[in-house]
Amino acid sequence: MITIVDAEESHFPIINSLAHRTWPHTFKDILSSEQISYMLEWMYSIPAIKEQVEVKRHQYILVKSGDEYFGYAAYELNYNQTGSAKLHKIYVLPESQGTGAGKALMDEVINRFRKADNKSLLLNVNRDNPAIGFYEHKGFKIIKTEDIDIGNGYYMNDFVMELK
Repeated sequence: MITIVDAEESHFPIINSLAHRTWPHTFKDILSSEQISYMLEWMYSIPAIKEQVEVKRHQYILVKSGDEYFGYAAYELNYNQTGSAKLHKIYVLPESQGTGAGKALMDEVINRFRKADNKSLLLNVNRDNPAIGFYEHKGFKIIKTEDIDIGNGYYMNDFVMELK
């Protein structure tokens, strides 16, 4: 049975571990191993996760079965005071893809943004990421492209997608 739990500070090492087990597989054909390492440290060190939650108002949720965690999502309601929510992250371990875990995480985020009366849910996705099809299946539409300088000579080349 799949369960969704709200992450607490004690879960930050679990999120870090899941990211390190997910990202190399997810991005191996899209990003260099150096950029993957840089981004993992930039976004998933324990201090970075703590700042996202305490300063940037990101809310992490985890998906698990029994005592085993196998995915996470991070979202923000009323992103930049726009009245829209933002899905910052959603990842499931490669061996758990196709089990409904990603759908459970996405459905939970969608339910929460609607319950909070936000007008839409935004997300960024690498333009070469096959997950675009998953997002389109959930009703997201591409609304623009962005190239975001993340430092160290690296860029995120993304589509911005929106679910009304």
